[in-house]
Amino acid sequence: MKKLLTALSILLATSVFAQQDPLFSQYMFNKLAVNPGYAGSRELLTADILYRNQWVNIDGAPKTISASIHTPLNNPKLALGFNLTNDAIGPMSYTNAMATFAYRIIFPKGKISFGLQAGIKNNGIVWNKINSHDQEDPFLIYKVNKKIIPDANFGIYYYTAKFYAGISSHQLLQNQSMVVEDTLGNTQFTKLLTHFYGMTGIAIPMGDNVVFRPSIMAKFVKNAPPQLDLNASFLFANTLWLGASYRTEKAVSLITEINIAQNLRLGYSYDIWLNELKSFNKGSHEIRLSYDFNINKRMLTPRYF
Repeated sequence: MKKLLTALSILLATSVFAQQDPLFSQYMFNKLAVNPGYAGSRELLTADILYRNQWVNIDGAPKTISASIHTPLNNPKLALGFNLTNDAIGPMSYTNAMATFAYRIIFPKGKISFGLQAGIKNNGIVWNKINSHDQEDPFLIYKVNKKIIPDANFGIYYYTAKFYAGISSHQLLQNQSMVVEDTLGNTQFTKLLTHFYGMTGIAIPMGDNVVFRPSIMAKFVKNAPPQLDLNASFLFANTLWLGASYRTEKAVSLITEINIAQNLRLGYSYDIWLNELKSFNKGSHEIRLSYDFNINKRMLTPRYF
């Protein structure tokens, strides 16, 4: 019963507080999912895939998979990218596919990139994930109209070899994403709300084999409390990242990434929740794999972002 009540609380909280974007603990390694201006900033064709299993041991808790690819073009001022994400919360499924175009202004020591994402979103209910003890439950005969809707995101991202800062916004069009109609013809709908992000980070060498990298990400959306992620990570021998984050939702994340090869990276994070959910779940796991394709380009090392 506790698991059921907790799962219902998750769904209600998602609706009431309007946190409609998926959560990533490894945002510092997965910035294209947050800021379109990040496209092409590694100066190579880069592919990422990330899987997140949130609130383990709670039925219906969020599970997210995100895949992206981005690259600069032969014209150094231009970059392209593509991002595909599926976020499942109980029987609810949220899928979006977004293409990215970025225009970059080049300075002697850095670049500022203006990124625009445009694409489609498809939100709905996976009915075979609903187990009902009452086949005459009115909810089961409600008509749910899934909608494939257009959407757009925008971001500005400035970066050098050892510093970055960016602002971005998601769901600019604020379209209706789902319409529910009851047996009397009454309708209710969900609406996408614009999310705002700010992020910054810096790499500080502390000797020949250690680099300290603090970073911050802030998130704001209407009807939800502002969220702040504070991270501190260390890079050892240009091979192993170790760090931790504190999230103002009362969660701590332990994060590691290993450079398996010059162009291959594997990351993992484990979230420990300190709020009321701590008694009902066994934390959250997030695993990420990233690969740089060195196609006729000079691979620069070390890379901190």
